[in-house]
Amino acid sequence: MTKRRRSRFGLVLLLLILGAGAYLYRDVTSFFATPLALESEQSYELAPGTPFNRMVEQLREHGWTRAPALYWRGLAMSMGVASTLHAGEYALTPGLTPRALLEKMARGQVVQHRFTIVPGTTVREMRAALAAETALAHEITPSMSDTDLMDKLGAHGVAAEGRFLPETYVFTRGSSDLALLQRAYDAMKVELDKLWEQRAPDTPLKSADEALILASIVEKETGRAEERPKIAGVFARRLKIGMRLQTDPTVIYGMGAQFAGNIRKADLEADGPYNTYTRAGLPPTPIALPGRAALEAAIKPAAGEEIYFVSRGDGSHQFSSSLAEHEAAVSKFQLHHR
Repeated sequence: MTKRRRSRFGLVLLLLILGAGAYLYRDVTSFFATPLALESEQSYELAPGTPFNRMVEQLREHGWTRAPALYWRGLAMSMGVASTLHAGEYALTPGLTPRALLEKMARGQVVQHRFTIVPGTTVREMRAALAAETALAHEITPSMSDTDLMDKLGAHGVAAEGRFLPETYVFTRGSSDLALLQRAYDAMKVELDKLWEQRAPDTPLKSADEALILASIVEKETGRAEERPKIAGVFARRLKIGMRLQTDPTVIYGMGAQFAGNIRKADLEADGPYNTYTRAGLPPTPIALPGRAALEAAIKPAAGEEIYFVSRGDGSHQFSSSLAEHEAAVSKFQLHHR
């Protein structure tokens, strides 16, 4: 090959290299800024210990990217995050670029799931909802008794009913259901102890546990915030004078699966530990999970003279101070006599 030919060949080779380099540069920079192929919000879970190249393979398998692992690694290295990606579940939304995804992973911005314990639900209902939550890892088995559950929470000999604070708990995918209940149990203990320190000086309640029981009854008797202190006041006055609470929700709770939707006279007359028509004082345990408002009402009941109340049929109640007033209210609102 002559010197001139070698020179031409070298020039062509240089041009090819420069051209390939320019193409590669444009392709890589385009990859950096081009959104992933997402038509709707998707979820991607990066398992602990997943190699970087395997992560890219998974993104490619889903059809969200066609770029090779080399492009992704180059981007991660340029961002300084190649070895700092956090495992977890990530939300992928339309418009998300590779750079934005790697930033999410480097910051550990994983999906936050929510589980709500609804005020007034029972432990049985709460456990059923918990078992249906697919984002949780289930350590609590269907065959595990409430007693065994409480033992695992370090609450030996404590009845489960009423012991979990109703609110919304945030967790990440794969978190333990047992750990979530531990948070709810601890939160109820803190809240109850705090409120008990603020109790009315003339309260008939002898302990924070009794306050929890009363709060659960208040929670089941009304969903109206403004009525909770008044209903708590009625029950507090009844306890002071030794009058039976005579509240249907305790009877219903005691009936368990036998309750078919209607409470009959025979049910009110059937004696049992939760029948506050036949037994004086509070039932042995809470009958539901009371929220903060019901707890506060039980510990700080409204002052007054009312010792009766009856449903008006619209979610509110008519309060009375005497039996004659109460019977008139029952006739008007329950028997519909005018």
